[in-house]
Amino acid sequence: MKFTMFKGAVAALALAGATTATAEDWTPEGPVSVMIAFQAGGGADTMGRLLAQELAERNGWEVIPENVTGRGGAAMAEALLEQPADGLAIGITVSEAFTYNIQAARNPSYSLDDFTYLSTITGSQMGIIARADRGWSTLADVAAAAQAGEDISFGAMSQKLADAAYVIGNALDVEFTTVMVKGGRGGLNGVVAEDIDIAWAAGVQTPGIKAGDIVNLVSAEEGALKVSPDAQMLAEYDVPFTFGVKFMVVAPGGMSNDVSMAYQTAIAEVLNDPEGELNKLISRAFAGPIVVQGDDLRAMLDKGFDEAGALLEASAE
Repeated sequence: MKFTMFKGAVAALALAGATTATAEDWTPEGPVSVMIAFQAGGGADTMGRLLAQELAERNGWEVIPENVTGRGGAAMAEALLEQPADGLAIGITVSEAFTYNIQAARNPSYSLDDFTYLSTITGSQMGIIARADRGWSTLADVAAAAQAGEDISFGAMSQKLADAAYVIGNALDVEFTTVMVKGGRGGLNGVVAEDIDIAWAAGVQTPGIKAGDIVNLVSAEEGALKVSPDAQMLAEYDVPFTFGVKFMVVAPGGMSNDVSMAYQTAIAEVLNDPEGELNKLISRAFAGPIVVQGDDLRAMLDKGFDEAGALLEASAE
């Protein structure tokens, strides 16, 4: 695998099982720190800040968001583990931090068992994008260009997606030049500027798709993309993986059931309110509200952990 560096509506799921505590049954004994594992100013950061704001407004809590970024969510996870499990610190991150990243790290500083998993928020809209004026509409078109001798650069914003680009190249019988970029915006900007041929994007491409300037060549989610429902699925190219992520809320391990369930109830109420600002944002820019909580969320992460292990094996072949 070649590398270069580049600078530059899902319905809300019902809660599984009845809750045993509500936000009214528990009140934090001080300000709640919400550690957001994303850089300030982006869509994911806005999502975290809106959740903090609505938890505060609905429940009368003092909630203070702060950005704790770095190393694919590892910096936030480490900071969260230093806090007691009393409900005064929670974190907002992506599932990849607990599935792929733990296994890819040489010396992981945390494990799946170190956290209390409260709730998902929404999912990504992960696709592979290209400029519309390239004339490509599918990955098969890109593969044909590569097989004809064109050097195709592929923007990836994480090591997992770089591995995914390698696996997809193998399935297409081509070799991509992987270009590491800063976030989905970096990949989109590279494609628009024609510095990169194709790139991963997880929702940031939506305005460009609607304007007709960008195309989603394929959906990398388990289902169709909202903005490009006719885009092919990776399974059509014999790629046995999907690469979307879930945005989620976690807490230090050992949180009591009453506190955990109070958070789960409060978060679900925010997500499922169609008049709420968070609901409007994730319905417009992400996959819409997705509520998977508690044991069901842990089971989802266990499955993702196994799939990430299989991806790492495939990318090492």
